[in-house]
Amino acid sequence: MLYLYNTLTRQKERFEPIDPKNVRMYVCGMTVYDYCHLGHARVLVVFDMIARWLRQHGYPLTYVRNITDIDDKIIARANQNGETIQQLTERFIQAMNEDSQALGVLRPDIEPKATEHIAQMIQMIEKLIENGKAYPAENGDVYYAVREFDAYGQLSGKSLDDLRAGERVEVDGFKRDPLDFVLWKAAKPEEPSWASPWGNGRPGWHIECSAMGGELFGQTFDIHGGGADLQFPHHENEIAQSCGANGGLCGHNKPVSGSLKKIDSHVKYWLHNGFIRVDNEKMSKSLGNFFTIRDVLKKYQPEVVRFFILRAHYRSPLNYSDAHLDDAKNSLTRLYNTLNNVKPIEFKLDSNGNNNDYTHKFFNAMNDDFGTAEAVSVLFEIANEANKNDSAELSGCLKTLGGVLGLLQDNPEQFLQGGNNVDGLSADEINKLISQRKIARETKNWAESDRIRDILAEHKIQVKDSADGTTWTRG
Repeated sequence: MLYLYNTLTRQKERFEPIDPKNVRMYVCGMTVYDYCHLGHARVLVVFDMIARWLRQHGYPLTYVRNITDIDDKIIARANQNGETIQQLTERFIQAMNEDSQALGVLRPDIEPKATEHIAQMIQMIEKLIENGKAYPAENGDVYYAVREFDAYGQLSGKSLDDLRAGERVEVDGFKRDPLDFVLWKAAKPEEPSWASPWGNGRPGWHIECSAMGGELFGQTFDIHGGGADLQFPHHENEIAQSCGANGGLCGHNKPVSGSLKKIDSHVKYWLHNGFIRVDNEKMSKSLGNFFTIRDVLKKYQPEVVRFFILRAHYRSPLNYSDAHLDDAKNSLTRLYNTLNNVKPIEFKLDSNGNNNDYTHKFFNAMNDDFGTAEAVSVLFEIANEANKNDSAELSGCLKTLGGVLGLLQDNPEQFLQGGNNVDGLSADEINKLISQRKIARETKNWAESDRIRDILAEHKIQVKDSADGTTWTRG
């Protein structure tokens, strides 16, 4: 029985899909004007893990993760680079897919692009105007009237009065209320635009997910996810748009803090992953303290980065540093050492995790709001017992449960040799030294053998001689 934390109600709830035969999850994806950073990696990996676990439960899941390919930042970067918007976005979509694949992230079932759904956005804006939730302004923009949606602020816990008094509200003489947000932007010179009933222009950012989610999933669906930074204003505005366009069909009662409360949302469960932090500040492009995925992968194997993300609970802040990545590498190496030393046999996982005490504990952890931190600790318990008893069955259990999280599927020897993501001696250089050492040993040139051994030890290369030959791993 799966329980998850619903940001909307601020409590854990039993997962009961609207239609058990058609579970639907929409996750806000990337704005493709630059390389993805580790904050994006957390979104990619976390919701990949959630999708895997829902499917492990047997739910027929449709997973949608959108691509924002029209945006102020995209236009500015394309102009800066002297290239078309399509050239820019296609290049960074390709880079995003490469980074995702490296991290073991499975492709979503559907990856809609904003520019392919302009018609649906226009239709939704027309419906909002018809329902009295939006209005066209004299400057050609169209705005959402937030005070026409009584439940505005329910997701973020912000009141309209507090927001009105805040400094973050933009002053715009064309708005009826400073809190109103743009749905359609009037065309500007040298910018892409589309025809609409209000003149040429392009959509605002918030409307795209409401329109694409509605087009693909209908008026209501099960899960909407994204990073914690999207909770306000993006997801708050999505609720207002979708409910406003649906004519109040989103409303339902939910138990909140022991009593029934009216909740207005087109989504049943809202999930948000925590930030990655550097020096106690959120990692982001705007702060200039971000590390791109591909830069990190020059120093660390991709699965180390995935393990670093998953060994913390998805809602917790995650502190980035080389020391934390090094520790993740050492920990993951321990698990791979088990698979290398105790050859796993096939382990068929029971659909409810009832194989043994370890699988039972693993399932209990994952069913408690995707508790990967506790699930990973179970992997180490299995590894310790497999090593202690030289148990191929437990080693197989370790590999299978790791696979549920997208871990431990590499060839153990290749992982322990570091792949291509290492500094120092390359695999070819190490193999050449080992061949030279073998010749020195065969000719009893012990001084040369010792010299090569010292070189390998200096680079933390562990050599193991056996009747089957010599193998090596990085320390």
